Amino acid sequence: MSLCSRCEWEGSARPDREPVLVGEILAGPSGPLAQAAGGGGAAPPVRAGQAPGGTICRICGGAAEWHRTVRGRWLMIEPGSWPSGSVPAGKRWHITDNGTAVSLSATSVSGNCRICHFDVCYRAPAPMGSPLMLELWRKNAQRGA
Repeated sequence: MSLCSRCEWEGSARPDREPVLVGEILAGPSGPLAQAAGGGGAAPPVRAGQAPGGTICRICGGAAEWHRTVRGRWLMIEPGSWPSGSVPAGKRWHITDNGTAVSLSATSVSGNCRICHFDVCYRAPAPMGSPLMLELWRKNAQRGA
């Protein structure tokens, strides 16, 4: 899902805040926002210029890493890397030396790539069209069960 240019600009202007999923905001005060307001389990804020590194998914409890994209958005990246040819186009990411997440083009099928955690988070619907991503989704579900 793409954001309008103004929304992307507003989001990238606040590098000291951890990204929040729209679904968490819509969940209302009974969800993660209430926990954050009460201090229960809130993640420490990320300081400007500092990579957030490893973290735990607030949805499923799985391990992942936050990485900023070249457009200033934040992605939670699944640990490990996989052959690009086994990951669907549009789901392939490369992490640069400075920690920036770069989307790989559809024609880039050589080498390895990374996967966004939200594409294989077991609390989301099972991914279709990729046996590898379905296998990762199942492994995450087994860990979370």
